Amino acid sequence: MHPGIPIALVFVGCCSNVVFLEFLVSEYPGSGNLVTFMQFLFIACEGFIFTIKFGTVPSKIPLKEYFVMVTMFFVVQVVNNMSFDYNIPMTLHIIFRAGSLIASLTLGALILKRKYPFSKYFSVVLITIGISVCTMASTQDSSVKNSEGNTATTLSLMIGVGMLCFSLFMTARMGIFQETVYKKHGKHPSEALFFNHALPLPGFLLIGSDIWNHILLFNQSAPVTLPLIGLMVPKMWLFLAANVITQYICIRSVFILTTECSALTVTLVVTLRKFVSLVLSILYFKNPFTLAHWFGALCVFIGTFIFTEVIPLERKKVKKQ
Repeated sequence: MHPGIPIALVFVGCCSNVVFLEFLVSEYPGSGNLVTFMQFLFIACEGFIFTIKFGTVPSKIPLKEYFVMVTMFFVVQVVNNMSFDYNIPMTLHIIFRAGSLIASLTLGALILKRKYPFSKYFSVVLITIGISVCTMASTQDSSVKNSEGNTATTLSLMIGVGMLCFSLFMTARMGIFQETVYKKHGKHPSEALFFNHALPLPGFLLIGSDIWNHILLFNQSAPVTLPLIGLMVPKMWLFLAANVITQYICIRSVFILTTECSALTVTLVVTLRKFVSLVLSILYFKNPFTLAHWFGALCVFIGTFIFTEVIPLERKKVKKQ
């Protein structure tokens, strides 16, 4: 497959996914658990049919390794969703997710005892400054409303920021664990995609009441008529279906891209995708975005480009013949 195809699908799938997610959380800020459950269920069903062939294909990585990986993955998803209940704007959410390099470098140095060049540390400092500026700018915006319609408080927003910080480092820890598992057993992305989404499904019983409440709320949303079919469907279910499908396209395209391109190209594409998602969120949904937000976002993305060596700070040594 030509690399241009998965690159295009990453932008189409991931960016449109963010748009549909914002449609959902702007109407019901606490609906993230239902959205995540439906995404997991869809990807698990697809993997059960096409990856493990209805259970006839044995896993190449021991299930005990997947259980550790899945526990971390499930916690990250739930905490990310809960942060919306603490008045975290979608723009700040996107910027925080883009700062995952900070946690990766920190844990890589602490756990794996890796040493990094100056450019890596400089990029991390730049990203940290960007996230800090955006966080402070968001705490000064008193126009954000919570799910009950009350004005957001600084304490509420800071709790949400703390949850995003926890999620950031938990994601980095999961990445390190995945790296050690893949070194030992080899890379099996389709299998990992299936088990990471299938094994956590029973865990959603812990938040079953919340999921059920939002199912009822979705059923009460304004109906829309589907073209050609003429069927009336609550609009929130239509947005949810679009979100689930685009999420699948996004994740699958990233996995394909990793087999077609270098890690540097994949990181660059994903970073640019986040920036496009951020711009879409600002322009389409009229999210508040001040000069401070723009400065912070610029620091985050420039820092990311320096980290991935798209913007080199150090000259490469050329070996003499």
